[in-house]
Amino acid sequence: MITDIYSNCFYMLLTIMIFSLALDLIISELPVKIHPVVWIGKAISFFKNKFISMNNKFSGFLLALCVVVFGILIVIIPLALVKHFLYLNINMIYLFKLVAVILLSSSFSVKLLLDSARDIGTTLESNNIKKARESVSHLVSRNTNDLNKEEIISATIETLTENIPDSYISTMFYYLIIGIICSICGLNDFTVIIIAICAAYVHRSINTLDAMVGYKTDELANIGWFSAKLDDILNYIPARFSGVIIVIASFILRFDWENAYMIMMRDAKNLESPNSGYPMAATAGSLNIQLVKKGHYVLGDKIKSLKVDDIKKAIDITRFSIFLFTAFFIFVLLDLILLYL
Repeated sequence: MITDIYSNCFYMLLTIMIFSLALDLIISELPVKIHPVVWIGKAISFFKNKFISMNNKFSGFLLALCVVVFGILIVIIPLALVKHFLYLNINMIYLFKLVAVILLSSSFSVKLLLDSARDIGTTLESNNIKKARESVSHLVSRNTNDLNKEEIISATIETLTENIPDSYISTMFYYLIIGIICSICGLNDFTVIIIAICAAYVHRSINTLDAMVGYKTDELANIGWFSAKLDDILNYIPARFSGVIIVIASFILRFDWENAYMIMMRDAKNLESPNSGYPMAATAGSLNIQLVKKGHYVLGDKIKSLKVDDIKKAIDITRFSIFLFTAFFIFVLLDLILLYL
């Protein structure tokens, strides 16, 4: 019975998910020189310089294709190499799982996301507005030089909640969904893990592409178009799933969950992005606050003024939403383990 569990695809998906999240929460990010997402960023810069002279939307397709293939190779090369040596020594299974955990953990950034928001809140508590503006400038695309305290709080909560799907839920969603489908189709345990982590890196590659070239500037309008549209498609379900999870988290944490749902349904489409508004609007409604990016969007009703404590509450909502998402799939995988024993 125990042996059957250990050799179960769903068990491997489950344990690698749990250990990768634990690793991220403990050590956060790998050093820059060996971080896979940093390599993906360098690949984007390299291929962008190669294709941008084409000055058409097909250049964006070529850029996305090359970067996605590069991201997949980052996964396949080390895992396939370790898998090859499994035939020589069965104990190599532990090395395979360790490499898988490190790779998956590197595809999302929960601790960095939470710490970045927490640090800005701490800076605001000490009334160091200048430093808070500088910190926020690393997280948002808007000009932060003239932001007042409330605007800094708003920008912090916006970027924190907008990144709930981007920093964890979307990437893990594709790892789990593709992994479960491959497992049900009867693929080999190790092949399932390789394909599942490749799926996570496909999402991470497209998301990083969108972050780097998905702007509507004269330079990037063509080469960034395909990546931006593909990112919208990939995040469509996870963003809405995130919004629903935030409403549930608000109910459990005793925030205004009814208002969270109402504001999400009313204001989520106020943004140009078809996805970002769902977690942001749900959080605004949950905390009875208004999130504003001047000239772009307004989310929620200004039932109360923004306080530094709202950043802490938004962090609590984010942390608990991530916990709920993970717990949901833990139960799904446990059921599948028992079903397929």
